[in-house]
Amino acid sequence: MALVKLGGIDIEVDEDGFIQEPDKWNEAIAEDIAKTEEAYPLSEDSWKLVKYLRQYYLDYGIAPPIRMLVKQTGLDLKTIYKLFPGGPAKGACKVAGLPKPTGCV
Repeated sequence: MALVKLGGIDIEVDEDGFIQEPDKWNEAIAEDIAKTEEAYPLSEDSWKLVKYLRQYYLDYGIAPPIRMLVKQTGLDLKTIYKLFPGGPAKGACKVAGLPKPTGCV
């Protein structure tokens, strides 16, 4: 694991850049990660997606399935890939401060 400066603080990340302490996540960290994911600046729809992912993770301890993500946010998969070129798992979950997903997000 490596330490990187995100949002002005040192954060431990894995080899793919996912933060390892989701409780340290904040919007400044999200913006810094978005820069590395070609997702910056974060739009209103980007934040809608990030906040949904974040809340789902806090409620259930995992990332939501892609179908639920699309249904609950009202954003189609094509739009999600425009907002987060790395996709919902690699890009959006990383920006939301979630651990690297293992399921089908």
